[in-house]
Amino acid sequence: MQDIPKLAEEFRECQKILLALGDENRQHLILEMMQMGACEGVRVGAITQQTNLSRPAVSHHLRILKDAGLIKMRREGTRNYYYFDADAGTMDRLLRMLTHAKELMECRPDRKSQHE
Repeated sequence: MQDIPKLAEEFRECQKILLALGDENRQHLILEMMQMGACEGVRVGAITQQTNLSRPAVSHHLRILKDAGLIKMRREGTRNYYYFDADAGTMDRLLRMLTHAKELMECRPDRKSQHE
């Protein structure tokens, strides 16, 4: 059971990305940005046109995604361009935590017969 505290720490390390990915508006923004296919990035206005969200709401969600390491921003003069490019370390932590949780579940006794 000493793996449980380790898993709890991994959950804490992944809180920002789990929070970011847990919101369906942010999931939609990631998918829209990927569908736009603009490798150089897209501006908030273009994203706003593709969604039912206001410009301030889009900016808010982009900030959360950026802080979580899921998107990046490049600046060109006064213009900001956002693009989906998840930080490898962030994704590695998430995958490690999910793999660890799966391994712990596989070590538990099978409870299917108790519910059938």
